[in-house]
Amino acid sequence: MKHLILLRHGQSEWNLENRFTGWTDVDLSEKGRDEAKKAGELIAKSGILPRYCFTSYLKRAIHTLNIALAAMERDWLSVVKDWHLNERHYGALQGLNKAETAKKFGDEQVHIWRRSYDVAPPALTEDDERFPASDVRYAALAKESLPLTESLENTIYRVRPCWEELIVPALNLYDDVIIAAHGNSLRALVMMLNKLTPEQIVSEEIPTGAPRVFTLDDRMGVVDDKYL
Repeated sequence: MKHLILLRHGQSEWNLENRFTGWTDVDLSEKGRDEAKKAGELIAKSGILPRYCFTSYLKRAIHTLNIALAAMERDWLSVVKDWHLNERHYGALQGLNKAETAKKFGDEQVHIWRRSYDVAPPALTEDDERFPASDVRYAALAKESLPLTESLENTIYRVRPCWEELIVPALNLYDDVIIAAHGNSLRALVMMLNKLTPEQIVSEEIPTGAPRVFTLDDRMGVVDDKYL
């Protein structure tokens, strides 16, 4: 059997401030660092110790992984950072307070932007400083491959090649793998693993700092799915 550990980053500074974050590179709050440490301790206690790691390009996920690995005394593990595992891009909403945005556009519209499967928030323009093309970590990527906004459907489409081309081969080689990433990129993986419909995935919520372990057979079929 193989084990895939999904770990959403701990609370970030913008989670604490109730702001849309997306691809903005915001660090963990003090509570988030504590959540990451406790997650690592839970994983160590479970005895399901990862042998290979994946994370995104965003430091709230990277730092969560680093803190969790330190708690497991597995700082030495190899880590692949892949931008495909970044959070969903929230377009022009990034940086805005969620409550203030709801007052401006209405609760129903904000709920649609946040929770629907195929409706994206308002897009950035390419001259906006929040557009990822201006960020050095994405400099090698074609501008057209970088999002101006994303729906959950777009995020799933982005994550899928990472799953098929990198994560599945790592599971076949190492058996026990951890992915520290984000609410929506992890929801994409959950949808693929559990073969959920668009209607089912919209109600799926992944809490911060809570390790979720999928036990998989050799064909990547789910044998068990539980939080530690």
